[in-house]
Amino acid sequence: MKSIVLSGFSGGMGLETAKKFASNDYFVYGLDIKEPKENIKNTKFIKTNLRDMSSVLEAFEVVKEDTKEIDAIINMAGIYDLNSLIEMSEEDLIRIFDINVFATYRLNKTFVPLLKKKGKVIITSSELAPLYPLPFTGIYGITKTTIERYAYSLRMELQLLDYQVVVIRPGAINTTLLDVSTNRIDQFSKTTELYKYNANKFKEITEKVEARKISPTKIANLAYKIANKKKAKYVYKINRNPLLLLLNALPKRMQNYIIKKILLSK
Repeated sequence: MKSIVLSGFSGGMGLETAKKFASNDYFVYGLDIKEPKENIKNTKFIKTNLRDMSSVLEAFEVVKEDTKEIDAIINMAGIYDLNSLIEMSEEDLIRIFDINVFATYRLNKTFVPLLKKKGKVIITSSELAPLYPLPFTGIYGITKTTIERYAYSLRMELQLLDYQVVVIRPGAINTTLLDVSTNRIDQFSKTTELYKYNANKFKEITEKVEARKISPTKIANLAYKIANKKKAKYVYKINRNPLLLLLNALPKRMQNYIIKKILLSK
């Protein structure tokens, strides 16, 4: 039986991905800090703090006891945050980088030695990664842009060892992460001292952007397709938002002008 290591096992995208692989002749080693709410056949939950390298190494030993090789490493773990770059605490900034960037580094660094030749490292990014950041989502966009630079560098290196690195770049997904987005906007509106009016106007933008959300099963199906493709592309895009694409096609000066007019409008 083929096998994968999957981070973010208990989240919406991760759980659906685990189900997809486990029901199609794969064994899934699921890593997450939280225990999943349901039991899935052909999976093993390994409680792992991806912010702690010693915890990731312990997970590696568990997997290594079971199998000599894995077919893919799938990075689904991540968090969303919304804040102003001036007001957010250093602790919050470090936390989102630690989970969205360094956790991916820790997982891949640790488990690549178990990856079979021609195996794949799949990294989940965001449609925001290649776009110019919007206000207040800057920290999230920065981490996703960083992870794509990491992914491309990793692809350049791992191709020399006969591995493939693939990026999934999704738009809005109907998961708890989307609920977190809504909650963070509301929380930001209450706590910000500099942008109270602008935060409420920005909420109107995000509601339009996130209205075109898709099921996490579509991400799971895409991850499965990539894992079983002999020669995968580097980037797979899904559910891109036309409003964001249109805005990003404009000159940067025009983008700034439009956002300023919207967020200052009465």
